Amino acid sequence: MSSEPAPRPKSTTPEILTGSGAILRSLEKLGVKDVFGLPGGAIMPFYDELMASTAIRHILVRHEQGAGHAAEGYASSSGKLGVCIATSGPGATNLVTAIADAHMDSVPLLAITGQVFSTSMGTDAFQEVDISGITMPITKHSFLVTKPEDIPATLAAAYHIATTGRPGPVLVDVTKDCQQSSAPFIWPPKVDLPGYRPVMKAHGKQVQAAAQMLAEAERPVFYVGGGVVRSGASAELLELATLVGAPIVTTLMARGAFPDSNELNLGMPGMHGSVPAVLAIQESDLLISLGARFDDRVTGKPSEFAPLAKVVHVDIDPAEIGKIRAAEVPIVGDAKDVIIDLTAAYTDTITTTKPDYTEWWERLNSLRNQFPLGFTEPDDGLLSPQYVIQRIGEITGPEGIFAAGVGQHQMWSAQFIKHERPNSWLNSGGAGTMGYGVPAAMGAKVANPDRPVWAIDGDGCFQMTNQELATCTINKIPIKVAVINNSSLGMVRQWQTLFYDGRHSFTDLNTGHDTVMIPDFVKLADAYGCLAIRVTKKEEIDPAIKLALETNDRPVVIDFVVSRDSMVWPMVPQGVGNSSVQYARDHAPEWEEE
Repeated sequence: MSSEPAPRPKSTTPEILTGSGAILRSLEKLGVKDVFGLPGGAIMPFYDELMASTAIRHILVRHEQGAGHAAEGYASSSGKLGVCIATSGPGATNLVTAIADAHMDSVPLLAITGQVFSTSMGTDAFQEVDISGITMPITKHSFLVTKPEDIPATLAAAYHIATTGRPGPVLVDVTKDCQQSSAPFIWPPKVDLPGYRPVMKAHGKQVQAAAQMLAEAERPVFYVGGGVVRSGASAELLELATLVGAPIVTTLMARGAFPDSNELNLGMPGMHGSVPAVLAIQESDLLISLGARFDDRVTGKPSEFAPLAKVVHVDIDPAEIGKIRAAEVPIVGDAKDVIIDLTAAYTDTITTTKPDYTEWWERLNSLRNQFPLGFTEPDDGLLSPQYVIQRIGEITGPEGIFAAGVGQHQMWSAQFIKHERPNSWLNSGGAGTMGYGVPAAMGAKVANPDRPVWAIDGDGCFQMTNQELATCTINKIPIKVAVINNSSLGMVRQWQTLFYDGRHSFTDLNTGHDTVMIPDFVKLADAYGCLAIRVTKKEEIDPAIKLALETNDRPVVIDFVVSRDSMVWPMVPQGVGNSSVQYARDHAPEWEEE
C-alpha cells in the first residue's frame, strides 16, 4: 500500500481581478497575441494592466483609425481576430471608419473602448460619446459593460460573434468604474446568445438541386466573392472548378481566392473588370455565386445583370440571398462546407455524361484574345502607373502581401498583380476607405513577419494615414510603401474627365510632377525614419523595388511620379448595364445578345 499523501484538492475559489485585469486575462485566454491602440483617460486603467502583460504585444499607433485598419489588415491576412483599443469620445469615434469598413468587408474585428464613469453617463461628461449607439448599425453587435463580473462572458461572446458565421466587427465599451472595480474572474464563462445560431451546414436537397443545374447548364460561370477567402475555401474551390471545368470570375474581395495563373480564371468582373469576365456573366445561363453579394460595383444596373442566367446563391448570411437578385436555388451555409458537398453531389450527378463546354470556351477564349488586359503608355513622358504596379507584383512574387488604398491604384493593383493565393490581397472593397493601405499593411506585417508586405497607395490616400510610418519605424515593422503619385485624386479626376467635360474641380493635390510638391514625400518619409526613394524614370523602377525588398531594418517609401492622365480600363459607367462595358475610351466591344 502506497504511503504517498493524498493530493490536495485544487482550490475552486476564483481569483479576484479588477475589470481591467479581467479584460487582459480574457484576451489572453482567447489567444489574442497582438493589439493596436492608443490610450486615454477612460481606458487608462486597462492600459495600466496591459503594461505588465508578456503574452500580448501592444502596438501604439498614432491615430485610432490606424489602429482599426491595422487590426483589419492583421485579420484579413491571417484569418485571426484583429483587436483595436481606444479611449472614450473622440478616441472611439476615430475607430468608426475602420469598424464600418470591417462591417462591409466581413472582417473579424474586436474594438474595445473605454467609457466615462457609469455615474456620469448621460450628462455630456468630458469625452463622453454613446459609441455603442453610434456603432450599432455597423457592427454585428455592440456591448456596454458596467460591471466587472460581466467582462469574461462579454469578451468571450464578442470573440464568438466576430469570428463565426459571417465574420464582422464587435464593439465592447467598458466604463471606467467597471475597469477599476473588482470581481471574481470565472473562466470559461457561460456564453448565452439567444437567437445567434449561424447556419454552417447547407440543406442537402438544395445542394443536390444546384449540382443538377450545374450538370445541365451550357454556359455556367462560378461567381466567386470574398466569402470564399473568409471561409478558407480556396483549396476546395480549386478541386470543384477543376472537376467541372467551368470559368471562374473573382470579385475585388476575392482576388487570390483562385489562382490567376489557372486557365479557368477569367479575372475580375464588374465596373473595372476584364471584358471576358464581364461578358461571361452577361452571356451565362447559370451563375453559381459563392460567398458574393451582388454588389452594385459588380452588377451595374441590376435589372440588366446576367439577363439569361439562373442563379445558385451560396452565402452564410441569409440576409444577402435574394437581396439584389432572386436565386432559383438559395443555399445558406459556410462556403467551404457547401463547396465540399457540391463537389460530391456533382460527382454523383455526372456519372453518365459530363457537360461539354467546348463552344462556351471558344467564345470566352475569343474574348480573351480580343480584349486582353493592357494599358497605353502615357504620352507625357511620365511613368505608367500600371507598369509600376505590374513590376511590384512580378518582382515581389506571389508570396508577398499587397494592401491597397482606394482609387485608381487599387483597381490597377487588382488587375495587374497576379494574385495566386488567398489572404494576400487586402483592400477596402465595400466602404472604399481612403487611408486604408498603410495601416492595413502594418497590421499584415505584424501577423506575417516573414512575408514581404506592400502598401500600394495613392498620393491622396497616403496623406490620410501616413503618420503610421512612425509606428512602423519605432516598432520595427518594415513595410514597403509604393506611392503612385499622380498629384491628384485620380479616380475622381478620371470621372471628371469622362463625365464632367474635363472640369477638374478640386482634385489637384500638388504633390507630383511640375508642382510645388507639398509635401515632398521623400523628405516626409525621411523624417519618419524610412528609406525614401523617388523614381521618375522607367529604368529606375526595378532597382528601387529590389532595394525595397532587400531593406528590412526599416520601412521603405518609394515616390513613383506617374502620369496623371492614365485611366482605369475597362470600365462600365455607373447606372448602365454591364453589356455597355468600354474596353478603352469610346471603345466598346461587340457582344452577343439573344
